[in-house]
Amino acid sequence: MASEVVLSSMIAEHVALVTLNRPEVMNAVNPDVSLALERAVRATEENAEVWVVILTGAGDKGFCTGVDLGYMARHGGKGIRTRAGGFAGFVNQSRSKPWIAAVNGYALAGGLEIVLACDLVVAAEHAKFGLPEVKRGLVAGAGGLYRLPRALPRALAFEAIVTGSPFAAQQAFAHGMVNRLVAREKLIEEALALAATICQNAPVAVRESLAVARQAYDLSDVELKDASGMASLRNSLTEDYKEGPRAFVEKRSPRWQGR
Repeated sequence: MASEVVLSSMIAEHVALVTLNRPEVMNAVNPDVSLALERAVRATEENAEVWVVILTGAGDKGFCTGVDLGYMARHGGKGIRTRAGGFAGFVNQSRSKPWIAAVNGYALAGGLEIVLACDLVVAAEHAKFGLPEVKRGLVAGAGGLYRLPRALPRALAFEAIVTGSPFAAQQAFAHGMVNRLVAREKLIEEALALAATICQNAPVAVRESLAVARQAYDLSDVELKDASGMASLRNSLTEDYKEGPRAFVEKRSPRWQGR
């Protein structure tokens, strides 16, 4: 039996690719997916050579359509969440590195919640997003109810939540939820290009900056000022902090060490 989640540790220099691998059910989440995705997060966090991670789904129909409803009908929600990661072992998982969702089709329910838990989104033009939980008597309890209103204008997010209707990738792109919109055959290529641009920068500085930015909706300005100060202090203790100005003066590309 094929692995439910495939981790290719280096699809490009400093870039890992993680693939949800249940295309026959549009990569719906069962306990095996949750455990495997949690392990993939842990593996990329522990690998110092990984600076950016791309997350996608197998096939070209679905990125992920949320929980496997067939499994849920038989077993309830048992095993769908992990202690550390929450739904799919991912949406609440602590991650220091940038994650790019490469959305290759439907991202519905928990699938959209996985996308919203990533930092950047590249979507194929045929992709669709939605939180259809209310159509099944459910609540989108894995972050969608508060992350979607942060990603879309209030009225559009509220409509998607209470109607359960899907919306197109073009609309998501127009309102800033999606960073890049591309033809399906260019999806991974564009995600890799975005990852490569990130990898031109000092990895510790990227991680420290991202850690503060992720808290922008949750902390006060005073708290964010303190968090930014601490991030700057930690970054100033790295070799890369010295390398950046040195490379600029010497008119060469910096050689980042990630420490």
